[in-house]
Amino acid sequence: MVSLLRQEWFYSRSCKPDVFHAKYKQCTMFFFLEICVDIQMSLYFLFIYGGILRHLTTRVVPKQRALNVAHYILSSTHTIYKKTFISSFADQMIVHCWQLSMALLLIFICNALRLVYGLDNGLALVPPMGWMPFERFRCMTDCARFPKDCISESLIRRTADLLSSEGYAAAGYKYLIIDDCWMEASREEATHELQPSFDRFPSGMRALGDYIHSLGLKFGIYHDVGQKTCMFRGPGAAGHFKLDAQTFAKWGVDYVKMDGCYASENDIDWGYPAFGAAMNQTGRPMVYSCSWPFYKSKPNYSLIAKHCNLWRFAVDIQDSFTSVTNIMTRYSSKQDILTAHSGPGRWNDPDMLVLGNFRLSYDASRLQLAIWAVIAAPLIMTNDLETVRPEIKKLLQNPDVIAIDQDPLGQPGKIVFAVQNLQVWVRHVSPVNAFGQNSFAVAFVNQGGFDACPLCPQTLEVPLYRIGLKSRMGYSVVFF
Repeated sequence: MVSLLRQEWFYSRSCKPDVFHAKYKQCTMFFFLEICVDIQMSLYFLFIYGGILRHLTTRVVPKQRALNVAHYILSSTHTIYKKTFISSFADQMIVHCWQLSMALLLIFICNALRLVYGLDNGLALVPPMGWMPFERFRCMTDCARFPKDCISESLIRRTADLLSSEGYAAAGYKYLIIDDCWMEASREEATHELQPSFDRFPSGMRALGDYIHSLGLKFGIYHDVGQKTCMFRGPGAAGHFKLDAQTFAKWGVDYVKMDGCYASENDIDWGYPAFGAAMNQTGRPMVYSCSWPFYKSKPNYSLIAKHCNLWRFAVDIQDSFTSVTNIMTRYSSKQDILTAHSGPGRWNDPDMLVLGNFRLSYDASRLQLAIWAVIAAPLIMTNDLETVRPEIKKLLQNPDVIAIDQDPLGQPGKIVFAVQNLQVWVRHVSPVNAFGQNSFAVAFVNQGGFDACPLCPQTLEVPLYRIGLKSRMGYSVVFF
């Protein structure tokens, strides 16, 4: 049950910032000449070189290429020094200045190589909502035996039609995301571009994306940061970040789900930011969904939150009540760090909604939707929209629960009280009153397993102050 209780650059006068990026090599030499004429400007010299190296590496240039550029700069400056200042006065002082500058420059290089631009794409200011086939349809590619259930253009078009005609899109479910198993087993030989399955996606991804967009929906697609994709073992993004990002932009993709199979932890730490930067460079807005923390023994959520719009923190969900409660337990055990890094544009992703499949009861379906809304999770369905029962459809489209999930404050909730099999989860939501006090969404959870009487209703009494509700003016309560 859910209740609503209502950086700045240093630059030369002769080399302006708008010229700096396009002509950094020329500016580099100019800065060196201008600065070394006056020894008192040596610190200025360091700022410029640090900025150049930072500029190069924050564009997520591969490490070896950045080192090559650093070597070029060092070689250029040393050559300029020999040709320009060998007979100049105060040679000894300049030599010391130059040596000190080079030593500090190495520090700038080492630090700069670890910096990258944050995603900052202005997207997913509320948790994304949509549909994805994976838990329900897995990696079924045999369309001869299972024509309605295989990962194909037919399934995606049919789902797009149902999202539009059955009220899901109007309720907020806008993203139609194709998961793994959509591609050919190899890249196109001449261009090295990814290829959709010729048999199962005969019209191609551009045409499919156009169809999805024609219905007012948004087009999402799956990829992997490593050598291969997880289930189909098709070509991953490794070695082709820029090309694949450009391909997705050409196809009209709006959302990329990036998995992390067949990649080392170091490759993952570099690859996720690098692919995000490659997407930004295409100029097309694409939501970036990462599986980064799932593949790390000790995830750096501060770093992940800079580069991803949402991130998976738990194992794949299964069509069972136990799977749902296990993910809830995983979230609650990490909730302090997860909530500290979540908010508009960056969300914790506990995986898909399994409502409307085979093994969740109606009450279990209510529980999953309620908790996902309270923790500000993306609401991504995985089901066959043709067979969803009417009561589950109504639940999925419940405007009050969706409003909690999409609350503009963007503050994820937590478990605040637990006794035996009973729990209370609370989220701060709007509206905020004239005194700056916000409202609350409160979910009361009965996980079952009460051995004394498994089917008996249970009563939970808890003072409001124990769950963080301390307004002396009281609260009005809405149940749904």
